[in-house]
Amino acid sequence: MDSMELPDEFAGFPALFRFPATEIFRVKKGGIPMKDQKKQPWLRRRHRIVRTLLYPVIGPIARRRYGVTIRRCDDRRQCLILLNHTTAWDQFFVDLSFRRPIYYMATEDIFSMGWLSKVIRWLVAPIPIRKQTTDVQAVMTCLRVAKEGGTLCIAPEGNRTYSGETCYMNPAIAPLVKKLGLPIMLYRIEGGYGVQPRWSDVLRRGRMQAGVSRIIEPEEYAELSPAALFELIRTELHRNEAETGGEFTHPRLAEYLERMLYVCPDCGFTTFESHGDRVRCTRCGLEAQYLPDKTLRGIGKSLPYRTLLDWYRGQEDFVNAYDPMAHTDAPLYEDTVRLSEVIVFQRKNLLTKSAAVRLFGDRVELDGERYPFGELGAITVLGRNKCNIYTKDRLFQLKGDRRFNALKYVQLYNRYKNLTTGDGNGKFLGL
Repeated sequence: MDSMELPDEFAGFPALFRFPATEIFRVKKGGIPMKDQKKQPWLRRRHRIVRTLLYPVIGPIARRRYGVTIRRCDDRRQCLILLNHTTAWDQFFVDLSFRRPIYYMATEDIFSMGWLSKVIRWLVAPIPIRKQTTDVQAVMTCLRVAKEGGTLCIAPEGNRTYSGETCYMNPAIAPLVKKLGLPIMLYRIEGGYGVQPRWSDVLRRGRMQAGVSRIIEPEEYAELSPAALFELIRTELHRNEAETGGEFTHPRLAEYLERMLYVCPDCGFTTFESHGDRVRCTRCGLEAQYLPDKTLRGIGKSLPYRTLLDWYRGQEDFVNAYDPMAHTDAPLYEDTVRLSEVIVFQRKNLLTKSAAVRLFGDRVELDGERYPFGELGAITVLGRNKCNIYTKDRLFQLKGDRRFNALKYVQLYNRYKNLTTGDGNGKFLGL
């Protein structure tokens, strides 16, 4: 084992796929050395029992709450399921389509909740991965689960969409797929953004459907290059639900759009406030109505955007034209949040219930402590509006009030990184 390394198929991709296996088994997860964990099978009989018991409960709840039509998949082979990620219940839709336990890849946040994380592990054994960082252990666990005969499920986006359009996918998914060598079930969820946008707390009344849209056999992709395979996966899973039809109704259609929006087309960086089906800029008063067909209508004046995707793209364009060094003296934004330190794969330690956070063009300050962007490993958004800040040796989690916008921290951090790493024309802002 000391000389084992990941296969050559992963050469040329991030260090995640090239890490010596000797290092993997020195890592501790939940206090248990990985070399000891490996002696125990990942797949357990209880996983099938749990799935069997939950199936008749989850099905009616999913159909009633989401109005979803779920297509069953009668193919009982071991496989790799790849899906587009639109709602908080996507994993349950997948479970309802298949007749066996499925092992999902999940972020470290699920595994850092103390005793609750232990219960989740015992019941369904998801595969942990560190969000937006290199995590060789996640890759090795996938290979291990596949070797034991388990079916895996991965959302290549790693994020739920804010805008309705499928998020960025990491091309590194392709060499992993090729190494696993399993049939690929491409699972498409349609209508999910209309029913439950990431930025909203409410479920809208509307119709959605979920099921396998295509099966790609191993012999079909064996001769494809990683780049060609990735493009096939990306194309098949891509959705633009901001432009698709259907109506989704609720009295509070626009509520908490301020979790997504922080740039006004009239006055630039700002904050928003939403009520009912309307959202308003707190600086200049620009107001928009979000309609059941997912389009926007200006109130009192015309709006330059027809959909939230248009606004999201306009917001990204504004950030990509922004010079971060213009705001190093005064903060762009100030928030008050619940600040915790995450002990990865174990627990969260609450540091303070009321931390002052200040966002500058080149750094973030937590209760006066400066964290320059150049010294951070990543800033990510989790769930609807939580924010993780990865320093060299610590992981902080920010959880604001219901109107807190975590997205701006991610995108402004990535704008700074693009400029300072020589990719000034780079458009990718983290999602």
